[in-house]
Amino acid sequence: MTRVWDEFVASVFDHISPGLLLLLMLAAAGLLGSLWYWYPRWIPRRWPRLPRWEKRAKRAKAKKTPAPKPKKQQEEPIFEPQVVLPNGMLLADRLASEGRYAEAIRQRLRDVVGDLTAAGVVSPLPGTTAAEVAASAAQQRPAVAAPLGGATDLFSEVWYGDRPAERVHDDHMRTLTGEVRSRMTGGAR
Repeated sequence: MTRVWDEFVASVFDHISPGLLLLLMLAAAGLLGSLWYWYPRWIPRRWPRLPRWEKRAKRAKAKKTPAPKPKKQQEEPIFEPQVVLPNGMLLADRLASEGRYAEAIRQRLRDVVGDLTAAGVVSPLPGTTAAEVAASAAQQRPAVAAPLGGATDLFSEVWYGDRPAERVHDDHMRTLTGEVRSRMTGGAR
């Protein structure tokens, strides 16, 4: 088999130079690639594009699929003000009382971002990071930059840095978020 292949390649190279053959192969690959990419456009309309059963399946799927809702100009913010449980206790306080300090720290940051959003200081969209929210809030209200930056750093250390959270961290986060709220309302300028 190897000998037949070698003789075939030798006879091809006798008639066509290797450079020209490579150029022809690249042109053929480019042509096939572009035909594959623009497949439906180069088939004449009178030729059937899909078998009947595929057309039926596509029609049935199109009928079952609801029309997409028009997008709003600006998406709704993803944070709400403080989450209060039915018994009047804050969710963050309940998480801390259960010893789930990392989740309590995250919830406290969510609560303060929700308060900033409700006050119109920031408008975070899905995918906005805590650092981006802190930077945006610092531009709008420079007084909240230090405590919000500290809260963001603590959250990042605990949540993303895998630092074990303890009551001390939760108490520090409670202090920082309280300071953000007081500075946001004008308590300390």
